[in-house]
Amino acid sequence: MKKIIYLDNGATTMAAPEVVQVMNKYHSEKYGNASSLHRLGREASMAIDDARRTIAKSIGAKETEIIFTSGGTESNNFAIKGIAFANKGKGKHIITTKIEHDCVLNSCKWLKEEGFEVTYLNVDKEGFVNPDDLDKAIRKDTVLVTVIHGNNEIGTIQDLEKLYAICKKHNVYFHTDACQSYTKTEVSAKHADLITLNAHKIHGPKGVGVLYIKKGTKITPVAHGGGHEFSLRSGTENVPGIVGFAKAVQLAMDRKHVAYMAKLRDRLTEGLLEVPGTILNGPRGGKRLCNNVNISFKYIEGEAIGTHLDSEGICSSTGSACSSKSLEPSHVLMAIGMKPEDAHGSLRLTLSRYTTEDEIDKALEVLPNVVEKLRKISPLTRVIKRVL
Repeated sequence: MKKIIYLDNGATTMAAPEVVQVMNKYHSEKYGNASSLHRLGREASMAIDDARRTIAKSIGAKETEIIFTSGGTESNNFAIKGIAFANKGKGKHIITTKIEHDCVLNSCKWLKEEGFEVTYLNVDKEGFVNPDDLDKAIRKDTVLVTVIHGNNEIGTIQDLEKLYAICKKHNVYFHTDACQSYTKTEVSAKHADLITLNAHKIHGPKGVGVLYIKKGTKITPVAHGGGHEFSLRSGTENVPGIVGFAKAVQLAMDRKHVAYMAKLRDRLTEGLLEVPGTILNGPRGGKRLCNNVNISFKYIEGEAIGTHLDSEGICSSTGSACSSKSLEPSHVLMAIGMKPEDAHGSLRLTLSRYTTEDEIDKALEVLPNVVEKLRKISPLTRVIKRVL
């Protein structure tokens, strides 16, 4: 079998060995329920407290503002629905963007069915929200603005400080989904009322996340039970997952991996742009996630490219992993003004701190050959020869 080159870290990452090691102790040795009063229960409870402290410190929050969940999707649902229902006395208007993760868009779609009104902000050709557009869209009955921080498809990093200042001027809650950006760029409690984080995008375990909720925020729980997580998210805590999440955060805090990934990202990007008929989707440089490359190859399908890469041992994605099995063009690429046929030719390659230079070189060796092969058998062969 060919050696696997994993370039789909935007979908999920390998759990770091140190994370697996610390988690195993809480699976088989310190396996108590954190709500129990005996020794094993107290050990579990203290482990959660330590983890909460670690994650709170990483974004400049208070420990009591960190609520553990099952992941990014639950945290986004909790933030959006919890704020909407707790504040519907003020109004039923929510603002988001056209490039959000599906769980945000579908939460807003569900709220529309419950009588809420949703405004979807446009973005520019690189995926950025215009702060003036947000300012004009806010109304007296607006209760929440939710904007993704680092886009999961094209890597665009929004200016949360500016967007949050506008929301504060209008006394409107601001939420951001920071699952992709967390530990790759600054994520600060100073710039949002609610922040979604998860573990499996930063070499932690799957099935655990966080919703940061600023003290004083009026929010309604969406899961009721025994009053866990300060009575905001009931359910027996996933102690091994929580401990693993905190360990992953500790490993990422030196940020040395950011410059390393950015260097590999740029090397991969420049190499692929040498292939005729290619388009970089999203911005360049510091306003882009350090691990994200999204390229459209004209006249061929991204799905076909991904299949051929897989046969060569290279894992990639045609867009968001949550919707990559859909035959519809990416809503993110359509929002930045791409033609559907070009959007269908997109490929997302996402790196990690474990990605090597040799792996990037191998991808740059294989991918152009795949593109050339697919263009030779494309029904648009005549057009390709004329244009390229």
